[in-house]
Amino acid sequence: MRVEKSVIQEYNNPLQNQQQKKFDFLAEELESAGKNVNQIVQKLADFQVAIPSWALGTGGTRFGRFPGGGEPGSLEEKIADVGLLHALNRSSGAISLHIPWDIPEDANAIKALADSYDLKFDAVNSNTFQDQKDQKNSYKFGSLCHVDKAVRQEAIDHNIEVIKYGKALGSEALTVWLADGSSFPGQNNFKQVFQNTLHSLQEVYQELPDEWKMFVEYKPFEPNFYSMVIPDWGTSHLLASKLGEKALCLVDLGHHLPNTNIEQIVAILMMEGKLGGFHFNDSKFADDDLTVGCIKPYQLFLIFKELVEGMEDPNSINPPLAWMIDASHNLKDPLEDLLQSVEAIKIAYAQALLVDKQELAVAQQENDVVKAQEILQNAYRTDVRPLLAASRIQAGAAIDPVGVYRKLKVREELVKERGSFSMATGL
Repeated sequence: MRVEKSVIQEYNNPLQNQQQKKFDFLAEELESAGKNVNQIVQKLADFQVAIPSWALGTGGTRFGRFPGGGEPGSLEEKIADVGLLHALNRSSGAISLHIPWDIPEDANAIKALADSYDLKFDAVNSNTFQDQKDQKNSYKFGSLCHVDKAVRQEAIDHNIEVIKYGKALGSEALTVWLADGSSFPGQNNFKQVFQNTLHSLQEVYQELPDEWKMFVEYKPFEPNFYSMVIPDWGTSHLLASKLGEKALCLVDLGHHLPNTNIEQIVAILMMEGKLGGFHFNDSKFADDDLTVGCIKPYQLFLIFKELVEGMEDPNSINPPLAWMIDASHNLKDPLEDLLQSVEAIKIAYAQALLVDKQELAVAQQENDVVKAQEILQNAYRTDVRPLLAASRIQAGAAIDPVGVYRKLKVREELVKERGSFSMATGL
């Protein structure tokens, strides 16, 4: 299903006057405070968040899954769904594939299809946390860390194969997340599994094209509950440093123990030039994969405050960041949820752009804790949604993406096209 700009404009027309009033009111206030509103709107218009292929279908838990119908059953349909999202918000201009769920049979045809939706291919993701149908060895007790060299080699070869598919599609990054770890004390030798993982990653790293990056993701627990081989940002940084300059850390917002100061992690990694990118979601207890910003919007803002500071630092040695949503939907329409997540990400970004960095620096140097808090919370409490809507209008997107999605009855149309029982490939 494609949504033409003329259709979006038709739905925008009744909202245009009210949006302009809201924008003018906010713009006057921000300009009087010394903010360049046009520049902020342009940054918001330029900001792109990749959509993962596996988030387009209904997720679930180990207790159950409740498909909503009309889910994409092929890579072509997944691209079409991301193209639909991008048409509505003009901020979802990339798709991230997971191999072997999304192996392109004809890379040129897939690239042409993505191009017709104005989409690029973000990082490709390997999968060594599941055994596949024709797999010779099992990852039950680990993959790149396994005590058996034959198992490790199979995992190495898979990652190299993923790079091959990514090259064919124009991707320039490989994301490695490992489920490797142990659920019982004594099950693994901590030093051995780390060294096995490092040596395995070194073999994969050698196959990276010159312009590529490797993102090393971490997670404190799950699916193993006693130890994970890459449990935290320190271990990820250690591996990335040992691998080389093309290896970077990847932060998933759900991959932290409760109350972890993620914004501090972000600041230090950017200072060291080792932050590769983000997987956005939200959580209450663990890796809940909830809609971005639905639980901890202030933390998301604080994270973006550090990101903006790092990105705007002229002395920063950190490479451009890769942004992606990583979520699993069991209750919501996945496409509506993704539209909400992109909106939440851009709200936090816009709020972070409003922070008066000079005033904050003075407050910090003077140990004025109250002033520092006021500066941050004044930015956070600003309703920046008129700025986001203005950026969408500028880009030819919908003022109200979720509203247009519902008025067009997109899910109903997808069910008509694909059936009531279609289920997306992947988890």
